[in-house]
Formats: sequence, structure tokens, C-alpha cells
Amino acid sequence: MSKLPKISGNGKEAVLLVDGKPFTMRAGEIHNSSASDLGYMEEYVWPALQGRHMNAVLAPVYWECIEPEEGVFDFTLVDGLLAQARREGMRLELLWFGLWKNGASTYVPAWVKEDRERFWYVRAQDGDLPTYFGGPVFTISPLCGAAVEADRRAFSALMAHLRKADLEHTVILIQVENEMGVLGAPRDFSPAAEEAFRAPVPAALARQAGASGTWSEVYGDYAGEAFMAWHYAQAVERIASAGKAELPLPMGVNAWLEQEPWTPGTAYPSGGPQAKNSSIWRLAAPSIRFYSPDIYVPGFAGVLREYAAGDNPILIPETRAEAAFYLYALGEHHALCFSPFGIEDISAGGEETDARTLALLRIEPEALAAVRRNGEQLFAAYALTESMEELLTEARAKGGVRGFLCGDPDAQTVELGNLVVDVRCDHSGPADPAGGGLLAALGDYEFLAVGINCALTFRAADGGLLDILTKEEGVWRDGKWVRGRILNGDERYHHTFGRRVSMLRFKLLPAG
Repeated sequence: MSKLPKISGNGKEAVLLVDGKPFTMRAGEIHNSSASDLGYMEEYVWPALQGRHMNAVLAPVYWECIEPEEGVFDFTLVDGLLAQARREGMRLELLWFGLWKNGASTYVPAWVKEDRERFWYVRAQDGDLPTYFGGPVFTISPLCGAAVEADRRAFSALMAHLRKADLEHTVILIQVENEMGVLGAPRDFSPAAEEAFRAPVPAALARQAGASGTWSEVYGDYAGEAFMAWHYAQAVERIASAGKAELPLPMGVNAWLEQEPWTPGTAYPSGGPQAKNSSIWRLAAPSIRFYSPDIYVPGFAGVLREYAAGDNPILIPETRAEAAFYLYALGEHHALCFSPFGIEDISAGGEETDARTLALLRIEPEALAAVRRNGEQLFAAYALTESMEELLTEARAKGGVRGFLCGDPDAQTVELGNLVVDVRCDHSGPADPAGGGLLAALGDYEFLAVGINCALTFRAADGGLLDILTKEEGVWRDGKWVRGRILNGDERYHHTFGRRVSMLRFKLLPAG
């Protein structure tokens, strides 16, 4: 039996240990319903991921599939997914699609959907179901104790099954629910929620807030969101803690981020694990180890800074397939997981796949070509960093790893030991990949740079002049530098990474 996976340390010091060794997830999240059919996985998913230098997949497990009848469990899909992943040499982060998926209760079993008295729904202020994009939103309330208890039992059964069926620990992480929160209303206005909203804020939360009284008295305009955050987090704690009692894998939650027009319930689900709700969530859900942003909004670097606050380990379960994002997150925040969404369609081709991808991503055919090109560069970045785990771990311990990203002033100038690196992006067209990368120190004035679509300039931190002793391109393989071209001619003056990701090794010489 292998060692239980765990996350050791916090913030940038956090390390995901798998089989007792550091493990960075070069991953991808499959589409929402792909794992509901093992045949579909065999035909469309696994072939698309082969040769992509990935080591992990984020895949859903559906409550409706494992408990089709109340109290009757069927783990056929789970066991099949484990077997397929082992065959492909992949680790898994399982996404528990239980009570909530993207602010709605879409993957609950039919027997839950059919019993609306026992399992009651969030209500809008007028007493009807909330509406979002013109249609009703069927979201079971986190205040519905019967629903939370039913989810808790199912999740516990899943974790108990994994304890027996996954002795190899193919599953290394668990995400509990998905993008929780109320859509179509600022909060739940059901009778039970109204009564709870008028009651005093729980004592522990009042101490945290430094005030007592009702939700409105303590939180003012933020009251509805704070109220929902507390109740979602409490529900998740009941579910997660029961699962951890069966198998204590690291567990986290993910967030649909705040965005314009910044109104909870309209622009994003109210009460989810958005960064501004983190203090409430941490108090109510101590079993949750990591809080993850699904990043589709502008300002990638800013989102990571926000989620790194409070020493939260950075894991990114959903984002765009951009090599620069991956390299920046790995270099600057020691991201334990990077995972673009819809990975099988980013990787694959063919008319049927293209048609499905265009519909799912809601993009034009010309945009799909750019998505695929950027995906290819992400997989190239995965390949370049595949053998760097030990190097990055050692350099990071000495403060010798940094990330940089174009488009963010706070991420375009970085210090690495005695060196200051300034970054610019020369190509910013709609079809161009994002620009950025990472630096890893090998010694004084010696370092590796991995980047795409950017140019670097160097200066000494003390203001002194620097000369280029050597500049080489190549790869880091099996703990050694494998050199390609020596770039000590005209190229020594222009440290440019083009639209394809690449690696350079520099040795600089103080000229003073």
C-alpha cells in the first residue's frame, strides 16, 4: 500500500506529496459529463491525452450515478475510471458533483429531485424559484438539513469505497461540490432561510466580525452573501468531514469568481468560496484544505495573489490553456495543480470533436484554432518542466524561483537573487498566446528561463553592469542540462521568447 497523499506546508511552501515525493499536477479537467460513460472516456478522452506530458486528470463523480436509488450504491463508474487512469499512468482529482454544481442541483439523483418537500429549493424574494439567463434555477438550499445529510451519506460511501478499492492512491485529491452559491437571487429567501437570517449571527462568526446582532446589523450590505457563505460552508463541512473520516485525502473547493457587474447572484453565485468570503469559509469548514479559483476573468496574476492570501496553497482546477499562465503560477506561487477545462477537446481534433468544442466553448471556428495552438504550447511547457520537479524544489527552498507574466505591472519586474529581470510582451493580438514564464536559479548569476511570447532584460540589483558569459538553449532532462544551440552571437543582445515556449540557460558576469 502506498503512502496517503497529503499537502504539507502552506502557501508557497506547500508541497503535494504523492507516494512520499513532491508532485506537481500537470493536469486537465475533462468536460462535465464525460466520466458518466466509460466507453466515451475510452473513445474520446484518453486517446486525446496521450503524449501530452500530463500526469493527472480532474474528473467528476456523480451522485446520481453512484446512488440511483436511496441507500443503494453502485461504484461501477468509479472503479472503471480508476482502472482506466491506472492504465494510462494518470493520477486523479475527483470532483464530487453532489448537491451543487455551478450554483444548481443538476447532478443529484432523481429520487432527490422528485421529493421537493423533503429536499427543498432556494427561493427568490418573491417566493418563486430564482431565474438566471431567463430560466428557473433549481438549487437545493444549504439550509435543507435532509439534503445535506443525504449528500453526506453518499460522499461517505464514496470515500469508504475508495479506501478499499484504491490502495494505490490513484486518487490524490478531492474537490467537494463545484462552484457553489445562489444564482438568480442575492441569497435564499425560503421560509427557513428567512427565519435564520433574522436570527443573531452565530457566536463564533460574531467574534470574528467583532460585532453581534442579526446578519443585517453585523454585515450591512454584505449580509446576504455572508449569510449564504456561512451556510454553504457549514454544509460542506458536514459532508467533507464525514468523507475524511473514511479516507483523509486532501479536500478543497472551487469558486466561480466575482466579475462585472459585481452583483452576487447575478454575476456570480452568492456565498461561494470567493476570496472575499474566505474568512467565513475557513471558520465554518476547517476540513477544507485548499480554496481554488476557476479563472476565466482578466487579471490572472491578481486572482492568484488574492487566493494566495492567508497561506492558501494554489491549485487551479479550471482556466484557459495558456503556457504563460502555467509557468507563472508554477514559478511565482508554486502552484500544486494547473488544469485547463475541457482538456479532451483542447487536445483532440476532427470534425465531430471540433463541432462539439465550438458549441461547448461558444467560440467561432477561427478562435478554436487559436485555442488549439495555445494548447499545444501548454503541453510543450508541460514537457519542458516534466523533469524539473527536483530542481524547482531545491531552488525554491533558497528563494530562487520566480514567475513573470505580461499584462500585470506587479508581475513584469521580478528579483532573483542579485538580479532584476524586466519583462515585456511584443505580441498581443487576439490570436497570440499570453506572454510569461518562470526563472529558476542554478547559482549566482546563473539561471534557467522558460517562457513564451515575451522579452527579458537583466540588470544587477545594486545597479552594476552585467555581461552575458554564455547563453544557451536546451532542455533540463533527468537532472541535467541538455544543451542545444549556443547563442553568443547577435542573439546575446535580445532575450526573446517567441510564440513557441522554450528554455534558455544564462550565465551572467558582473562587469564592474
